[in-house]
Amino acid sequence: MSPVALHTAFEALAYAVGFRTFLWTRRRLAPTAFRHDDHVVWVSIGAIVGAALGAKLSFWIDDPLTAFAGFPDPRHLLEGKSIVGALLGGVLGVELAKKIAKVDTATGDAFVLPLTVGMCIGRVGCFLAGLGDHTYGTPTSLPWGVDFGDGIARHPTQLYEIAFLLVQYALIHARRGSFVKPGDRFRAFMLGYLLFRLLVEFIKPVFYAWPGGLSGLQWLCVAGLLYYARDIPRILRALSGRGSDAWEPR
Repeated sequence: MSPVALHTAFEALAYAVGFRTFLWTRRRLAPTAFRHDDHVVWVSIGAIVGAALGAKLSFWIDDPLTAFAGFPDPRHLLEGKSIVGALLGGVLGVELAKKIAKVDTATGDAFVLPLTVGMCIGRVGCFLAGLGDHTYGTPTSLPWGVDFGDGIARHPTQLYEIAFLLVQYALIHARRGSFVKPGDRFRAFMLGYLLFRLLVEFIKPVFYAWPGGLSGLQWLCVAGLLYYARDIPRILRALSGRGSDAWEPR
């Protein structure tokens, strides 16, 4: 099977397993996230549309030279996507859908495990896809460097991400009783992942440098961290096991 076919197969598997995990999580780990089944539909639509648009826009921001090569030919514009953009776009899409449908509950906790599982499976596909996926790291002399096909040992940043996601979920799950505000498990997930991506991008190729020498994805991570900035003290208390009963409605 070709690298492209492997990547596609694992991406499809990630969506399928992630969806099944969501159905289980909704019942077992986040039973209060949705009051009615129609809320699930609205939130799902918002998440899917927002994630699709965010994933595409983030690729244009991260690598505009490739995305807009041959413009207005749309072929390059339709090629890439990014998990960072999908997550941020999904958050905005869900918030908009909830306002339209007048959903007033925090629904994010139901997505923490499904996202973790789906992203881990997807990153296996990215790892197997090699250089063509553009998710590999910079050259390294470390013993676990991986040759993705060009004879150069590189950081297997896809595997780093899988390890981070698993450790992060284990911590969030272990401290689940300390998150006193609905939706804080999801906020913890987003804060942790955005910080991880902001840092790990320093050992990945920069296809286009924006102000400050940061990549487009790093600036998106900064924007996401600022969005959740007011929640950081409360999330840190929860992760340390010192959750507080005092919080302000958002």
